[in-house]
Amino acid sequence: MLERIQELRREAEEALASVADASALESFRITYLARKGSVASLFDALRSAPPEERPALGKALNELRSHIQSLFDNKTASLAKGPARQESADLSLPGRHVYRGTRHPVTQVLDEIKGIFVSMGFGIADGPEIEDDEHNFGALNFPPDHPARDMQDTFFISPTTLLRTHTSPVQIRVMRENPPPVRVIMPGKVYRNEAISARSYCLFHQVEGLCVDRGVTFAELKGTLIAFVKRFYGSGTKYRFRPTFFPFTEPSADIYIGCFLCGGKGCRLCKNAGWLEILGCGMVHPNVFRNVGYDPEKYTGYAFGMGIDRIALLRYGIEDIRLFFENDVRFLNQF
Repeated sequence: MLERIQELRREAEEALASVADASALESFRITYLARKGSVASLFDALRSAPPEERPALGKALNELRSHIQSLFDNKTASLAKGPARQESADLSLPGRHVYRGTRHPVTQVLDEIKGIFVSMGFGIADGPEIEDDEHNFGALNFPPDHPARDMQDTFFISPTTLLRTHTSPVQIRVMRENPPPVRVIMPGKVYRNEAISARSYCLFHQVEGLCVDRGVTFAELKGTLIAFVKRFYGSGTKYRFRPTFFPFTEPSADIYIGCFLCGGKGCRLCKNAGWLEILGCGMVHPNVFRNVGYDPEKYTGYAFGMGIDRIALLRYGIEDIRLFFENDVRFLNQF
C-alpha cells in the first residue's frame, strides 16, 4: 500500500502540472480530493490493512492528502491572478516630447544678485532658519520691550526659539566667528506671520550684505549700492536714498528707483508715487559691534538687505506672489 501512496503522489503532481484553466482544476479536485476520489479510496482500503501497519499507513495517507491539497490551493491562487500581462511597445507611435526643467524665477534673480556682489569682492555666508531670540533680535539691538519688535510678525516655536524673520542673524554669527575685515552677503529664506495675499506671503527670500573694516564710510555704502543698482536695473536707472529707521543700523536709509513701468509718472505698481522701494541699508550700530565683540572705536561697517521675491515680481511683471509657491508647471515653463 505504501507503493500505491507514492505512486498516487507522483500521479497527482504530474496531473496538476498540466492544469491550465479552472475547468481542468475542478476535474483534478474531483479525481483526487473529492469524497469518492483516489485519496479517499485509499483511506477506505486502510480498514483492511493489518493492525500493526495501520499507524504508519495512516500517517503516510495524511501527508499525501495534505500535500495534494496544498498543491491544489497554490494552483487555484495562481489561476486567480490570471496570466502575466505582456507589455508591448508600439514602435510606430511618434516619440514623446521631453520637457526640460528650468530654474525658478526667484532662483534666477537670486543667482544674478549673488553674481554681482561676488564680482565686487563679497563672500557668501549661510545660517540656520530656526533661530534663537538672541541672534534674531537681542544681538541686533532689539531690547525686549523695544517697539521695533512689532515691525516683524514672528513665528515662535517656543518663547526663545523662532523661525528667523530676516537673514541678519547670519551677520551676528559671521562676526562672532571671524575678526574684521568682513565682506559677505547672506542669501536665504525667512518667515513672517503675515496674511497671505497677492502681494505678501509667510515665506520669502532675502539677500543681506555686511562690510566691516577700519574706516568704512557711508559714502562707500552708497557707492556699492549705486553700482549694484546700475548693474542690475540698468545704467540709466534713477535712484534716491531716503532716511529711515532700523534698530541695527544708524544712520539708516531706504533706496528707491524710478518706476520702470510708468517712467516715474505714477501708476498702480508704484502707487502713483513714481518710485519703488528696493532695499534698506545703513551703518552698523555700535551696539551691534559690542554684542559681537568688535570695538566700535576701531571698526565701522555697513549693512543692507533686500527682498528677492518682490524684485522678481517687478522684473517679470508678475502680479501675484503666490504663483511662486504653487509649483504650477504652466507658470514655471515661462521662465
